[in-house]
Amino acid sequence: MASAFHIENFGCRAARADGEAVGERLRATGLSEGQPATADVVIVNTCSVTAEADRAARAYIRRTHRLNPEARIVVTGCYAQRAPQELAGLEGVAAVVGNSHKALAPEIAAGLVRGTALQPSGGPEGFVPVAVLGAGKATIWADDRFAHSFLEEAQVLPGVQTRPNLKIQEGCGNRCTFCVIPQTRGSSRSLAASAVLRQIENFVAAGGKELVLSGINLGRWGRDLPRESGIPGSLAELVRRIVSDTGLARLRLSSIEPMDWDAELIRLMREFGGSRLARHAHLPLQSGSDAVLRRMHRRYRPWHYAAKVAALVDAAGPELTVGADVMAGFPGESDREFEETLEFIRALPFGYLHLFPFSPRPGTRGWSLHTQAPVPAKAVEERMAALRALAEEKTAAHRRQFVRRELPAITLHTPEALQALGRTAALTENFLPVEVDAVLTANELISVRAVGVNPELTLTGNAVSVQ
Repeated sequence: MASAFHIENFGCRAARADGEAVGERLRATGLSEGQPATADVVIVNTCSVTAEADRAARAYIRRTHRLNPEARIVVTGCYAQRAPQELAGLEGVAAVVGNSHKALAPEIAAGLVRGTALQPSGGPEGFVPVAVLGAGKATIWADDRFAHSFLEEAQVLPGVQTRPNLKIQEGCGNRCTFCVIPQTRGSSRSLAASAVLRQIENFVAAGGKELVLSGINLGRWGRDLPRESGIPGSLAELVRRIVSDTGLARLRLSSIEPMDWDAELIRLMREFGGSRLARHAHLPLQSGSDAVLRRMHRRYRPWHYAAKVAALVDAAGPELTVGADVMAGFPGESDREFEETLEFIRALPFGYLHLFPFSPRPGTRGWSLHTQAPVPAKAVEERMAALRALAEEKTAAHRRQFVRRELPAITLHTPEALQALGRTAALTENFLPVEVDAVLTANELISVRAVGVNPELTLTGNAVSVQ
């Protein structure tokens, strides 16, 4: 029986794209994908954006070791970069691979399975790991140069993910006071335009219909690349080339900072929104209070944000689904400042919100601000409850407006329980989940007529046509 691996992903789309790339490269070495209980090696792809993310990763590692004591556990991702020694001390952990060396994670994992040396052959300076004798005698691979961080070799293909993520940008230099990402992923780095276009061409050739461009700070793609005549140098230029030079049916953009939605990118939404470009825009907000945004060192004011949303809705039309990240309990946040956030959210046409309580991260300015002016835990809980209620209200209102409307969608891999009911899970072009009253294969572009919204706020509908 072939040796097996399992990958458990935590965190954002970019992290999931990393995990998908690691898995593709492990399959290329002859390993098969299995379950944690029977896998020879388990790769835990961690997040560290909050203390809860850290706790979830540690709990998973401990649970996996109890379930499968023989498995070699490889921990990678942001937590592995931020606190490698801490993870190396957990029982069952055989290697800790920070984001700085994530491109080596497949080779390290395969070497553990086959009993070969952890150090890749012929590696340049920086490949040599630092051995740390923790409870599991794990080897650490991490430094602050991020020279081996970009996983660009694996081809993105339609498969387990109907609409996979293609990560084209890594790192961030914004230095928001609450964020640990510059420490865990380094400065902004871009995948070359030629590599992006090649990936998309091969994805289409393999039958792919929808692809999501992702990155840690996606809107900054291209700014670190040398300017060359005829070569895209900005995200907008790259998107235009994708539309003009590839046969990709639908391109979706993941999270883009408000200030990076420039005039050209918004113009593309006007030209191609609803056809080649998904009418979906996620703009991180964090707070609707100007004073809080300033303390966060965010690079926009509430009125800038509102103007970007208005421009996008004008370009794409009311079918546009706008999403945002919102944080409650940033140090010093007063009741009045929080109310400003609620008022701001009520005034804008959000289709969904991702909500987070502030979590102090070691090494950030937010950590010291928290020690000086923490928001009481009870107040944070109350604010999160208020945000959740408002988010549900906004989501319900946005989705109900599409009942009795016909919407383009793509079919997903449907859970067995739903399939047994004769239904198929799908996602509309403008990012609305829908259950279709028919049994259809995954990765089909269809047209759906929405007939209702169920208690989980998922659209229900009938398939009108299948392309």
